Amino acid sequence: MLTPPEWDKLQRLSTLLEPCRYVTEILGGEAYISCLVVLPALCHLRQMMKVSEEDPAYVVRFKTIFMENLASRQENTNNAWLKLATALDPRFKDLKSLPKSERDEVWTSLGGVLYEQSSRRSLLTSQDGPPRKKTHLLQMGSDSESDEERQQTCQRPLDREVQPDRDIHRYRAEPSISMEDCPMQWWAAHSGAHDKLTLLARKYLGTPASTVPCE
Repeated sequence: MLTPPEWDKLQRLSTLLEPCRYVTEILGGEAYISCLVVLPALCHLRQMMKVSEEDPAYVVRFKTIFMENLASRQENTNNAWLKLATALDPRFKDLKSLPKSERDEVWTSLGGVLYEQSSRRSLLTSQDGPPRKKTHLLQMGSDSESDEERQQTCQRPLDREVQPDRDIHRYRAEPSISMEDCPMQWWAAHSGAHDKLTLLARKYLGTPASTVPCE
């Protein structure tokens, strides 16, 4: 039979494992989006497993081993994808689940992805137009283009590079939503104001956190 001190230890460890059960259920859900809460969930676990001065020796050993195991598991995850998914969640776009030194890098990466998406869409749109040879013939008959117009044409690619930063700035200026609100419903309601980012949100937020639900 277990002794009273051993029962106390089990009760203490059971309390420590409660956040793990909570996070496991969140990340293993199938009826809601889960990829975007991975980093906030891991941050929650790290906060709960911090060693304090009041912890007895067996709790310190448990927390230390737990943190080492958690760090090794996170190394095998697609952290770049998870960071973008977290940034596209109106609940967690403050990126408090990440170190301050990594937050600017996330927005820079999101701007690069947004620029690639815009360039790809522009290429597809241009391919839907008239054949190049016929377009070239139309350009041969136009000799009234001024130097100012040619200069504006050359500057258009630069304007497209600036546009992703504007889109991200407008999104970051939006107020955060509560934890109970649905991010996908927010994006559906704001798709007109953030049409380009909405496409990325559907891609990243719709990804499940795990391949199978938790047992």
